[in-house]
Amino acid sequence: MPQTFGAIIVIFMAFRATAIGFLAILVNHVGLVGAALSQPIFDDFQGSVSRPLPPEYVIDPQGSVTLRICFNWSCARRHTVTFTATDMDLLKRHMAVCPGTSLDDRLQRVRIGIWQMELLAQKYQPLLANDLAINVFEAGVEGRMDCVDNASNTTTYLHILRDIRELDGWTISSPKVRGRFDITAVHWTAVIIDIKSGLPWSVDSWYRPNGHLPMVMPLPSWSDEKKAWEAPFERLNATPRSIDDLCNKQPLDRSGPAAFSLQ
Repeated sequence: MPQTFGAIIVIFMAFRATAIGFLAILVNHVGLVGAALSQPIFDDFQGSVSRPLPPEYVIDPQGSVTLRICFNWSCARRHTVTFTATDMDLLKRHMAVCPGTSLDDRLQRVRIGIWQMELLAQKYQPLLANDLAINVFEAGVEGRMDCVDNASNTTTYLHILRDIRELDGWTISSPKVRGRFDITAVHWTAVIIDIKSGLPWSVDSWYRPNGHLPMVMPLPSWSDEKKAWEAPFERLNATPRSIDDLCNKQPLDRSGPAAFSLQ
């Protein structure tokens, strides 16, 4: 989990990252770099932070995406990568395997999208293949990712999916934290909100290595430290051999005490 740093340094870096991220998002919303800018603006500052960084990416009109990813725990290292238009077309084809509009199918589409984005990031930054689930045995490993790295990158991926119109039925919230005041338990997650129900969902990539399906569960249950691999959420977080097995399943039973509205 994130390391403790001097308050002054943390405040400076958080302000700097927010300011740069705001400029990058403005650039992204016009779909290309403004006329006065010869290169996309990305935060290349190296050094750990105490909370997830804001998204930084540019979507080219031709379909490629240039984005900032971070790793080595608490975004100590940041790297700019570009996913080609061909990469993005393949990602869309994978997500199209799950075309349904049910909550279950829409959640699986999100999982597939994040999984494919992680694989693309690993393709262009091979160090990410060294990442392990959680933080066990990762100290000193290049490419390792803690919850700050994962929440930063996953939130960026979600914003990109939204902007390429692959996040139907969802809005994106800022990352959320639990155990904020316990240095041994503090944990961040990316968050999406179901437009139909208004329920926020955790999209947590930290429990699996990079390039794997993330875990999803209602944010209130995540905040209560429920386990996404246990009932009633284990079926939502399946890891089948085939991508086809993720979708078109029988709906989960939400009528009893295991309902997703569980607090």
